[in-house]
Amino acid sequence: EEEEEEEEERRYQLYPGHIPTSPLQKALLAAGSAVMALCDPYRHDMVAVLGETTGCLALPNLRDKMKHHPEGHRILQERPRIRLSTLDMARLRGLPDGSLGREYVRFLENNKVSPDTRMPPKFVDDEELAYVIQRYREVHDLMHTLLGMPTNMLGEVVVKWFEAIQTGLPMCVLGAAFGPVRLSARKLQVLATELVPWAIRSGRNASCILNVYYEQRWEQPVESLREEIGIFPPPAIRV
Repeated sequence: EEEEEEEEERRYQLYPGHIPTSPLQKALLAAGSAVMALCDPYRHDMVAVLGETTGCLALPNLRDKMKHHPEGHRILQERPRIRLSTLDMARLRGLPDGSLGREYVRFLENNKVSPDTRMPPKFVDDEELAYVIQRYREVHDLMHTLLGMPTNMLGEVVVKWFEAIQTGLPMCVLGAAFGPVRLSARKLQVLATELVPWAIRSGRNASCILNVYYEQRWEQPVESLREEIGIFPPPAIRV
């Protein structure tokens, strides 16, 4: 019986690791993961579940933006992945200071993070949309690099504001709205008066961040890529 159940589940899988869920199950998962993520914003597994179970409108919109852009369309066709197994870290370390590849590696090493910690999708009921949210997760650290934001709570909130404007994902909106509750009064002041207005302006002005084939831009200076995408130079964080 167990073998039959496993075989039946595999028949309904749209991609490896996919877990078919009903609308009710998605709603329960969304509610539970939202509570857990708000209690502990560093529970990346809960943040991932929240993103997948609430992105039913935003993900098709992002996919359409990619399909109607030459570089985004190529990304959808070729399905590149940003993983340690796909990155030549030694080459990236050898690139000039200020280049995207060198600054990305510097960000990973300074903050002791790895692209391999990004969870694979499970609850998205469309194989192509599953790749879209996977791509969003894997370029998140590149957003930190381009926006010049650290991985502390203040930096994460700023990145979430930018991503909320860019993607429309409810998970990003919730992170942007409720992340600041853990900040000190001084940081809240800087966030409200300087960083959030800049993140919103940049998010509105920038072209879709998923339409950039970052793996082919490692040699490009960060400042040049910011200007191309439409991200305004980041303000200095004085806290």
